[in-house]
Amino acid sequence: MTIFIDTCIFVALRNADDEQNQRSRELMKRALKAEFGAIYTSDYIIDEAITTALIRTRKIDIAIDIGKYIIESPRIIKLWTTKEIFEIAWQKFKTLRDKNLSFTDCATLAHIEKNRIKQIMSFDSGFDGLVSRVY
Repeated sequence: MTIFIDTCIFVALRNADDEQNQRSRELMKRALKAEFGAIYTSDYIIDEAITTALIRTRKIDIAIDIGKYIIESPRIIKLWTTKEIFEIAWQKFKTLRDKNLSFTDCATLAHIEKNRIKQIMSFDSGFDGLVSRVY
């Protein structure tokens, strides 16, 4: 089993004021106990999590904390977006119009597909029907 962690989980996890903080803490605790198998995320998610945290909170310390949490974690496998992943994401972005997914979401789907990841941990219902979602 494997799971990909989405931006919203990391942002809520490290921001005590986020309405999803408690739920993200519960989910991450389960993930770190290997309940879902290997844990993955991507460079795009790291970028989006740091940027989202900074914009939402206007606190650089929270943004840095989120970055450090993900980047320095030995348990979270970081996937890097290659030209191949980028091109797959671009195709998905153009064809999945009705799902209202961001380009980062499409890159996430490309990583999930290429690495045969079974689930995504996300509060984003846009992934429903495309990949099994834990939330």
